[in-house]
Amino acid sequence: MFTMMMLPQEGLVVRNNLVLVKVPTWIDGVENMEYVGVGARFGPTLESKEKRANHTRVVMADPPDCCSKPKNKLTSEIILVHRGKCSFTTKANIADEAGASAILIINYRTELFKMVCEENETDVDIGIPAVMLPQDAGLNLERHIKNNSIVSIQLYSPLRPLVDVAEVFLWLMAVGTILCASYWSAWTAREAAIEQEKLLKDASDEYVTAENVGSSGYVEISTTAAILFVVLASCFLVMLYKLMSFWFVEVLVVLFCIGGVEGLQTCLVALLSCFRWFRHPAQTFVKIPFFGAVSYLTLAITPFCIVFAVVWAVYRHASFAWIGQDILGIALIITVLQIVRIPNLKVGTVLLSCAFLYDILWVFVSKWWFHESVMIVVARGDKSGEDGIPMLLKIPRLFDPWGGYSIIGFGDIILPGLLVAFSLRYDWLAKKNLRAGYFLWAMTAYGLGLLITYVALNLMDGHGQPALLYIVPFTLGTFLSLGKKRGELKILWTRGEPERICPHIQEDNQSTNHH
Repeated sequence: MFTMMMLPQEGLVVRNNLVLVKVPTWIDGVENMEYVGVGARFGPTLESKEKRANHTRVVMADPPDCCSKPKNKLTSEIILVHRGKCSFTTKANIADEAGASAILIINYRTELFKMVCEENETDVDIGIPAVMLPQDAGLNLERHIKNNSIVSIQLYSPLRPLVDVAEVFLWLMAVGTILCASYWSAWTAREAAIEQEKLLKDASDEYVTAENVGSSGYVEISTTAAILFVVLASCFLVMLYKLMSFWFVEVLVVLFCIGGVEGLQTCLVALLSCFRWFRHPAQTFVKIPFFGAVSYLTLAITPFCIVFAVVWAVYRHASFAWIGQDILGIALIITVLQIVRIPNLKVGTVLLSCAFLYDILWVFVSKWWFHESVMIVVARGDKSGEDGIPMLLKIPRLFDPWGGYSIIGFGDIILPGLLVAFSLRYDWLAKKNLRAGYFLWAMTAYGLGLLITYVALNLMDGHGQPALLYIVPFTLGTFLSLGKKRGELKILWTRGEPERICPHIQEDNQSTNHH
């Protein structure tokens, strides 16, 4: 269950609240690399439009750290300096007095940090922009300058759009996935209930207990299993964090492909079985070693699903690969929500409460132990050389000048989805309409919780937010409050399904009423 966040451009690792700056470069008049730097919290504001930013030559400082007056004469050039031991404001003031138009500071590592005034500093009236570059970018520019090349750059800081289309589509994907999975789960539960009533009415010997009907089709989780799941998820997350590497991500890709093939095949078989032309192959079975009875429709669809997953795995670094990842991911989530069920509100409350604490722990609290957010590091795949782990739905931020992806973890859909699916199953079994039931309220609460997550995400400058921090109080709080208000909380908490009168008793009551 990975947190919701916006992934920055590939290779860029940023810390704290930053003013990001685009730094396109030209070497001897030929356009070269574009780097990303961080603007200081002091000094003038940088231009936000590329067409208004000036092309300015870059020169190396002498001394390199610019902690004392430069020996070289400056005529409105941009000065490139090493971080050194003096403060950022000291460097900027010296560069300003020497005649530089801006100062570029090479950091001593590839990460970027915010540049602010130090405590008790008084000389902060700085007239030139200050920008920090990652170590590799700065050293690359320094190498060109020392080779007597003419290096010129632009400095501008484009603004992020308030709302990106990617966030809208990601919201629709998450809500739509839960909607589809809930209706499928409720439909199979209702079919099982109808079958059970038939068996009761016929007093068939085949009927044993309510749990036996359809028990092979799904798995109900207990309170203990809910707690154990979150504990194991924490252990798995720490293992990912510690062992994160290229080969480990490759293993996760293989596992994701296996799960994706199973999910896609299950969804396609269920969907095609609704059409008349596919009903016969869906209901005709053949025995396969190790797999048992398999329908002809499943046999026909499985090769396509395998090819789809393999093609995605091979081309997963391509710009369009997110489409395949999302298709496999959505199919897997829907299948999980169809197979795994919570039997009552008690289990749902325990599961979501533990997940709520899990998200807060590994996004925020983990910074105190590991000096960085474990969840965010794992989600981005910082130590693997990859674009992140595949257990995410993601959409490129098409209208964001900084690019990157908006992402949401599977757990932020599956865990609340279990509760939403439970609400629709209860509504259908209790024969409640949409307004009198719980599903509409639970689904709306999830959508609002997800919306609030996006608002928090944008207020925090795109820094990863634990989605369940907002979703769980909305979804679970709405369900519990509504159940208490309607006087059904006890049934929801313990039984998880409405009490049903035995068909024989119903018939006896009807015949008595006729007499």
